[in-house]
Amino acid sequence: MAWSLDEILSEVKVMENSQKEIKHELTKICWYMRGGVSYNEAYMMGPEDREIIGSVIKENLETTKKSGLPFF
Repeated sequence: MAWSLDEILSEVKVMENSQKEIKHELTKICWYMRGGVSYNEAYMMGPEDREIIGSVIKENLETTKKSGLPFF
């Protein structure tokens, strides 16, 4: 199966967007962990680990908002 140039360029764009989303997620994890996880350590995490950490961050943000305690 041969792809046309347009199909290849479209797939490259999808991959670039996926890569950008992952980098954003990794940076967000590092920021919320306040140095507890380096970018390299976050980069080595699998998707499941990143998802779990992301949900813990979200839970903590919601708890902080409900309690009125400072987060940042």
